[in-house]
Amino acid sequence: MEELYNKYSNLVYNYLKSLCNNSETAEELTQETFYKAIKNVNKFKGECKVSTWLCQIAKNVFRDYIAKEKKVKLISIDDDYIKNLIVEKNLEENAEDKSELINLYKQIHKLDEKTREVFYLRMRGELSFKEIGEILNQSEQWARTIYYRGKIKLKEELNNE
Repeated sequence: MEELYNKYSNLVYNYLKSLCNNSETAEELTQETFYKAIKNVNKFKGECKVSTWLCQIAKNVFRDYIAKEKKVKLISIDDDYIKNLIVEKNLEENAEDKSELINLYKQIHKLDEKTREVFYLRMRGELSFKEIGEILNQSEQWARTIYYRGKIKLKEELNNE
């Protein structure tokens, strides 16, 4: 599957970026596309090109994303949001932001150990996914995927409150 990812990830990413016009969202949806492809690889019958099959999965992932966006007002958990809460604001002066930060850390604390570690390295250490992968003896792709899945869990938990 890694060979397929290396061969088709740019194609899938560019396709998704053309749909959503947002590079971060396209990157996350690309990860989700390959995750779903791995789960459903046994359903691929070879009746079309692999690239066509992956783009079809990507289209469905994008549709799911749009449907979810319409149903639920998602709290934006992205690097800028986290950095803004943690680094740039004077939390002593703004109790509401401090409360948001405490809530965010509570939710992060509920994540599994590896996901928490990736989040802390990304948030506090401001490390790249490649650096995180090296530190944890994993691949850059692994770090991205763990971070992405963790963000999904955080969004769900924060929106459920």
